[in-house]
Amino acid sequence: MAQFTVNERRFDPYKNFKFRVKWDGQYVAGVSKVSPLKRTTEVVTHRQGGDPSSSRKSPGRTEYEAITLERGISHDPAFERWANKVWNFGSGLGAEVSLLDFRKDIIIEVYNEAGQVAIAYKVYRCWVSEFQAVPDLDANANAVAIQHLKLENEGWERDYEVSEPTEPSFTEPA
Repeated sequence: MAQFTVNERRFDPYKNFKFRVKWDGQYVAGVSKVSPLKRTTEVVTHRQGGDPSSSRKSPGRTEYEAITLERGISHDPAFERWANKVWNFGSGLGAEVSLLDFRKDIIIEVYNEAGQVAIAYKVYRCWVSEFQAVPDLDANANAVAIQHLKLENEGWERDYEVSEPTEPSFTEPA
C-alpha cells in the first residue's frame, strides 16, 4: 500500500518542524515545540480456573499523557491568560478558578514542505496543569528564554476531514 495516495511520487514522511497550534479559533504565536501525543491503554489479565497456565489479556483504561507546549518569551499573553484561568493569584476568594472556560479544545496542524496542512489532530478538554513563565536566567548563557505550558487533556483524535494536499510541482524557467 502506498504511504501517500494523492502524491504517489512522494516517498519521504512529513517533517517534525512545520506545525502550528490553534485554540479559540486563532493560531498561537511562537510555539516552537510540542511534546508527543501519546495514549496508553492498561492491560487487564484474567484466567479461569480450568484454563491453561497462560492468561488472557484485554484492554482496560486508556490514559492520555499531558502535552507540553514551548515558545520563546514575547509580549503575547496567550499562555499566561490561559494559565490564569486555572489559578489566578490574588483574584479573591472563590474567583481563583474560571470554571466557565478554563478548558479548551486545541488543534495541532502538521504542514508539508510547501506550507500546506497535511495532518491535523483535535485535542479535547485541555487545561493548564503547569505554567513556567520564566526559565532559569543565566547571564553567562546564550539562549532564548522559553515559556512552558503543560496541558492535561481527555483525549485526542486525528481530523480525517484534513486530507492529503496535492503538492505543487515546480519547473525550471526556460
